[in-house]
Amino acid sequence: MDAQIADAARALSVGDPLGALNRVALRDDAHSLALRGIAMAQLGDLALARGLLRRAGRAFGPHDVLARARCAVAEAEVALASRDLLGRSTEALGPARAALEAHGDRANAAYARHLEGRRLLLVGRVDEAERAVAELDPAALPPPARTAHELVVAGIAIRSLHTRAARAALDRAARAARRARIPALTAEVESALRVLSSPAARLSERGEERLLRLEEVERLLASDTLVVDACRQAVYDGRRQQVSLTTRPVLLALARALGEAWPGDVPRDALVARAFGSKYLDESHRARLRVEIGRLRRMLGGLAHVSATTRGFKLEPQRAHEAVVLVWAVADEQAAVLAFLADGESWSWSVNALSL
Repeated sequence: MDAQIADAARALSVGDPLGALNRVALRDDAHSLALRGIAMAQLGDLALARGLLRRAGRAFGPHDVLARARCAVAEAEVALASRDLLGRSTEALGPARAALEAHGDRANAAYARHLEGRRLLLVGRVDEAERAVAELDPAALPPPARTAHELVVAGIAIRSLHTRAARAALDRAARAARRARIPALTAEVESALRVLSSPAARLSERGEERLLRLEEVERLLASDTLVVDACRQAVYDGRRQQVSLTTRPVLLALARALGEAWPGDVPRDALVARAFGSKYLDESHRARLRVEIGRLRRMLGGLAHVSATTRGFKLEPQRAHEAVVLVWAVADEQAAVLAFLADGESWSWSVNALSL
């Protein structure tokens, strides 16, 4: 490796893409193309970065297996940054990691596994992401990559509602970012820390609403309370038993309406409006409402009973001492979509739908 390539690589390792480009911008050899691609990724031009990395992979040729694998990993990282979670770049991660492991490149192989976990996290497969990350040895990662790894660990903990583990991972990420001395990484860790202190959901209880932080949501779900979680579309009780309603939007709407009215009841016409979107109550709506209430009773099982009253129905927790409803912190019909767009990245509709 000549001196210019070595200097450009060192510049990129400390987050100085302009310094790297000053050394390789006019060169078209394989190493220079790869470094230019990484520099453009750091500068935010992700489309150009992917093109340069792809050219670099082809320029290395079929015999430079290790270099091609490194280019594939770098291209996959750019694909994740641009939220291309379904393309061939991310599909190439597994073979690239295997090639890196076979050639003894532990650091880049570990980073490839980290990217696999990060992709699974982005598409909502939290359990699989946790297993992928658990197989990774973070000691093999340099400080910048260690920071990114701990951010993924924190993301998994946040989505699993383990706030203590999330805070510990973010503390480790902050220490790694300080060692890396890259301002962008430090800013990313600080942004993640703000998530823990920001409102995560709204609690509707006895006709009143208030905002909850993530650790308060965790305590609520562990308490002796029946929780209708409209964010994750499930019903929990104090023993952490769960009934998922992700594929039952009508039952979720009914459960939410009954939970918001607890300990009172909800009139039949109000339930019809919430569940079916109709302003009028006729005999067909009454019949359909009875069917859906029966389904909700069966779904809730031992968590709660739905009993009929003179004017409608009410929710009766079986073990919990009260019922509450959790909804998105932002009162908007598209709050889930807004939550994805909050990271400032460009999500395609197909990937957004997959993650939702």
